[in-house]
This record gives sequence, C-alpha cells and structure tokens, in this order.
Amino acid sequence: MAKYETMMVTTAAVDEEAATALVNKFKNLIAANGTIDSVDDWGKKRLAYPINDETEGVYTVIRFTSNPDFPAELDRIFKITEGVLRSMTIAVEE
Repeated sequence: MAKYETMMVTTAAVDEEAATALVNKFKNLIAANGTIDSVDDWGKKRLAYPINDETEGVYTVIRFTSNPDFPAELDRIFKITEGVLRSMTIAVEE
C-alpha cells in the first residue's frame, strides 16, 4: 500500500448539490479501493486561465492510501467524467 494525494478541479457552473455529488462519487470510489486519510475542500477559486470557457472551479484535495495500480484507474475515470476540469494524482513520501 502506498500513499497518494489527488487534486481535482470541478466545474463551478453546477449547483452546490450537484458539485457535492460529484466529489462524493470520487470519495466513494477511493474508499472502495483504499482508505481515505483526509479530504480538504478548498472551495471555489478563480482559474489562472479559462478551461472550457469557465473561469472558476471548485478545488478538492484528497489524501489516500491504496494499491499502486489504483491511481491509474482513478486518473482514467477523472478524464471521462463530465464536470471534472482538471485532476492530478501524485505519490506522497512520508
């Protein structure tokens, strides 16, 4: 098991309920394939440059522990999910 940190920027164009459901989808996916260590919701922030004609995004950082093959699957799901503007997963050394 290894430790990872993933940051996702989701669209701010949807209502708060839909944004929470999108984040919960990924929390449940990570929890099913490992353990969540912490969730840090940064909230809505202005983007440095427009992404898909959007100027704001909702930032969420999740630290988790999982098998080394899971982050590739998580990245694949981020890319095909509507509402996720950007994501990045890195290994954390402690």
